[in-house]
Amino acid sequence: MTGLSGQDTASLKPGGMSRIQEKNRTLILEAALAEFSRKGFSGGTVERIAAEAGMSKSNLLYYFSSKEAIYKATLAHILEVWLAPLKTLKPDGEPAAELADYIRQKIEMSARFPEASRLFANEVMQGAPQILPILETDLKRLVEEKSQVIENWISAGKMQQVNPLHLIFTIWATTQHYADFSVQIRALTGKDLSDPGFHMETVQAVTTLILNGVGLTLPEAADQNQ
Repeated sequence: MTGLSGQDTASLKPGGMSRIQEKNRTLILEAALAEFSRKGFSGGTVERIAAEAGMSKSNLLYYFSSKEAIYKATLAHILEVWLAPLKTLKPDGEPAAELADYIRQKIEMSARFPEASRLFANEVMQGAPQILPILETDLKRLVEEKSQVIENWISAGKMQQVNPLHLIFTIWATTQHYADFSVQIRALTGKDLSDPGFHMETVQAVTTLILNGVGLTLPEAADQNQ
């Protein structure tokens, strides 16, 4: 739950967790996300996280040894959840359908987890002091794997030539903009992704722009669902 490769062994006590312990750990991570997204790492406190999770500080410290351990686990979990859609990019799929579904999932995540996106963005803008090792290992391997999938589509003549890394970066930047800059979007449009109509409009517009940029068109099924 706390990383791309498994549990946070540095902060978790020895032995397996019961169902209640797993539930408590989830409550802590959810409370930590709320606290750190509002206050940042320096402003967040273990006491407020414990109160938000509905437990004592000593009980919380059974699961995580320090505020830093909680913060690292929260960021690692965000990254794991945020990258899940990229893992679904299938090598044997058609690029238009695969990329359209990936973009749709990313926008859905911006709608559902805006606090997570903002907290992660803030961490990265500060130089990723807590999660740089994950970015340089697990994330890099996944992006290299999916870049090769895109490169294979290009080699097969299924889409126009483009640097796969820049395509992935563009999808990340465009879709997560709707979470990270939701205040600006509401100021300009009076809406955000919580509005069903605006959400559907966003999916169609972003998908069309990105697919057209690599010589693809919105799949018919996806277009009909908008």
